[in-house]
Amino acid sequence: MSNPFVRIVEPLDPKQPLKKFFNLSKLEDVRYARLPFSIRVLLEAAIRNCDEFLVKKGDVENILNWKAMQHKNVEVPFKPARVILQDFTGVPAVVDFAAMRDAVKKLGGDPEKINPICPADLVIDHSIQVDFSRRSDSLQKNQDLEFERNKERFEFLKWGSQAFKNMRIIPPGSGIIHQVNLEYLARVVMDQDGYYYPDSVVGTDSHTTMIDGLGVLGWGVGGIEAEAVMLGQPISMVLPEVVGYRLLGNPQPLVTSTDIVLTITKHLRQVGVVGKFVEFFGPGVAQLSIADRATIANMCPEYGATAAYFPVDDISIGYLMQTGRDKEKVMCTKKYLEAVGMLRDFKNSSQDPDFTQVVELDLHTVVPCCSGPKRPQDKVAVSDMKKDFETCLGAKQGFKGFQIAPDRHNSIVKFNFEGSDFELAHGSVVIAAITSCTNTSNPSVMLGAGLLAKKAVEAGLTVKPYIKTSLSPGSGVVTYYLRESGVMSYLSQLGFDVVGYGCMTCIGNSGPLPESVVEAITQGDLVAVGVLSGNRNFEGRVHPNTRANYLASPPLVIAYAIAGTIRIDLEKEPLGINASGKKIFLKDIWPTRNEIQAVEHQFVIPGMFKEVYQKIETVNKSWNALNAPSDKLYTWDPKSTYIKSPPFFDGLTLALQTPKTIEDAYVLLSFGDSVTTDHISPAGNIARNSPAARYLTSRGLTPREFNSYGSRRGNDAVMARGTFANIRLVNKFIDKQGPQTVHFPSGETLDVFDAAERYKQAGHPLIVLAGKEYGTGSSRDWAAKGPFLLGVKAVLAESYERIHRSNLVGMGVIPLQYLHGQDAGTLGLTGRERYTIIIPEKLTPQMNVQIKLDTGKTFQAIMRFDTDVELTYFHNGGILNYMIRKMAS
Repeated sequence: MSNPFVRIVEPLDPKQPLKKFFNLSKLEDVRYARLPFSIRVLLEAAIRNCDEFLVKKGDVENILNWKAMQHKNVEVPFKPARVILQDFTGVPAVVDFAAMRDAVKKLGGDPEKINPICPADLVIDHSIQVDFSRRSDSLQKNQDLEFERNKERFEFLKWGSQAFKNMRIIPPGSGIIHQVNLEYLARVVMDQDGYYYPDSVVGTDSHTTMIDGLGVLGWGVGGIEAEAVMLGQPISMVLPEVVGYRLLGNPQPLVTSTDIVLTITKHLRQVGVVGKFVEFFGPGVAQLSIADRATIANMCPEYGATAAYFPVDDISIGYLMQTGRDKEKVMCTKKYLEAVGMLRDFKNSSQDPDFTQVVELDLHTVVPCCSGPKRPQDKVAVSDMKKDFETCLGAKQGFKGFQIAPDRHNSIVKFNFEGSDFELAHGSVVIAAITSCTNTSNPSVMLGAGLLAKKAVEAGLTVKPYIKTSLSPGSGVVTYYLRESGVMSYLSQLGFDVVGYGCMTCIGNSGPLPESVVEAITQGDLVAVGVLSGNRNFEGRVHPNTRANYLASPPLVIAYAIAGTIRIDLEKEPLGINASGKKIFLKDIWPTRNEIQAVEHQFVIPGMFKEVYQKIETVNKSWNALNAPSDKLYTWDPKSTYIKSPPFFDGLTLALQTPKTIEDAYVLLSFGDSVTTDHISPAGNIARNSPAARYLTSRGLTPREFNSYGSRRGNDAVMARGTFANIRLVNKFIDKQGPQTVHFPSGETLDVFDAAERYKQAGHPLIVLAGKEYGTGSSRDWAAKGPFLLGVKAVLAESYERIHRSNLVGMGVIPLQYLHGQDAGTLGLTGRERYTIIIPEKLTPQMNVQIKLDTGKTFQAIMRFDTDVELTYFHNGGILNYMIRKMAS
């Protein structure tokens, strides 16, 4: 059927009649001008894709009527303009596509129908680790090791880029996915198939929201959901509420964008924005650069929203010019946005749309701060850091506590490093990393760090040699302007040499600490500290030996590295004493905003971006030399420990199976609140005593060859064994942290995988009990795939992180939620019962289902299939099964 809105199609420029757009101003509907700008993007996509099948005229009306419909749990479709992936989530996506081609062929269909319809970019940035640091050749050595470890994965990805159309690979060594997206991939306005329309993106990384800072609506989705989008399916979403976040005033001279985003993160956590859009407005926005806005949008997952949108304004247009985009295309972008009423003037309050609610922040009230020691929303003012950490030392074990006995708070362990004697104590900094997409995309904080390093070196300050310092820029542009501005050599003198272009420490690829440091930490049972300019500091994520981890701006990372401890009041105590005996304070070396802006204006220029990005797809010689097979169907190598055909589609038929009641399920694990995807499916090191290690050893590998869980996501045998393998896992059935559980039929305490295998062999289904925010953290499809392979049929939690719930749905695992006011405690659940979950024949979104226990107790829970589309996926056994049947029939 033809599009019912074809009447509003017209050329953007009469001189180019073949370049058209849907002119939303021609709707002549007064409601349009009152819509939040983020909702206008959803509306345009619905109008342009309206076919009365996947997208219906009624969907358009629901979006246009957002003010009335936002509270009514209305489901709307959204077809984003493109998809972006990183390699940790991209490899399993390509593995799934390869396996889906095999499955479609087995069912008699055309395997080449499994092919991305929606354009997709895959940026390889998650594989490099900080194996070498504090030496001039660290970058080359780490990159060489990256290829040595991941050659098989990279060959597979190169095959995928050739076998599938519409899929572009950005090779390793290019930068971090979100910075490459911001500086290079983002269009702001698409020009495709004869139409102009707003750029929008979903990504298999939760920090995809960073692109919202440029005015490109984007957010993270599960890898499984992204695969469906790539195959042409719209995202089915509940029409979101939109919280207006008004920014006022100017930041104080010593405040960085990192301080602002950590303040906003804590504020919005308190407001409660889970499942909502946040849209920024007000005169304070005009004071923020695109890099500042991107920093704020980047941490959207940490404050719980779906998107954190900054509409496009003249500063956005200026950024496109600064980053070397084509001038003519930039002018078309501006002309299009003006025509459809999507170009914002933040100083003009008459443009302010309607919002669900409005909250505000005066930027002048923001103070320098960090977040930690275990969660990004736990903001601590720099002036309070010493006191806060010392309080945490003795506090009860939890997000703000380590439960160290009072008589051990001042314990000191002496150790020798490279021939010199040193001491470690609680609060000693052992990792200091300038890392992560959150900050390395921002010239103001990166140049600020460089200028602080210069002043520190000139003042005679140093960093102790055992502290693992590193600098992993988000793109080659960062290195370019740090070098050209003359600060790179000073960063190197303090140990902050470039170690690689990728996420590195922020995702747990921090590499090993010196053995003598680890021995000292272990001997004294010390709460050692990592300080990083990242966005995640969940326990066990950064490094197994740093129990406390603080998020901080790049300049503060250097400051704490110089101090060597977190137990310092940087406003009152000196960072150090130089060779002349002079006390040097932080205020003596902190660069002013004017200093930073002068250097940025001089050295961050369009030519840098053009030079770096014009060769981004060809500059890596190791990538260019890789040989990849050319077949359209992948030839699986049974000897491979990286790439394996997954069992998800074994025995799949065209006929649907009727969902069955889950009978007498055992509880595999019982959790409290804020269990993260890092707990469920860790990305970091594979412990030598783990089930995954035993499997890899049985395949002839040595521990040096294990690599990380993240790099092994193309192999289900490793990932199933790595599920719930986090060493900091807190399971209520066990009286200590660790990846173990009780196998109730025998009473034995076993590794989680081994217990699940015992249950599976006996034919027992499994469930998981959890508290609030189950699945918070990174968008990690293996956090759903892994439990599925262990035999988990359902999760019963108080609440879910948005992306993780979607991933569970995508794998056919039932997300159950306690009724309001109920939890395991109020219901008297111990987790030692057996659970029967009644699945009725007729299912409806968010219906209540009955749960019976073997004790005779019964209660109800909400089945969190939120839309009819999600129920369709469940009836098919998951979203990928649905797509295979659709393509094969």
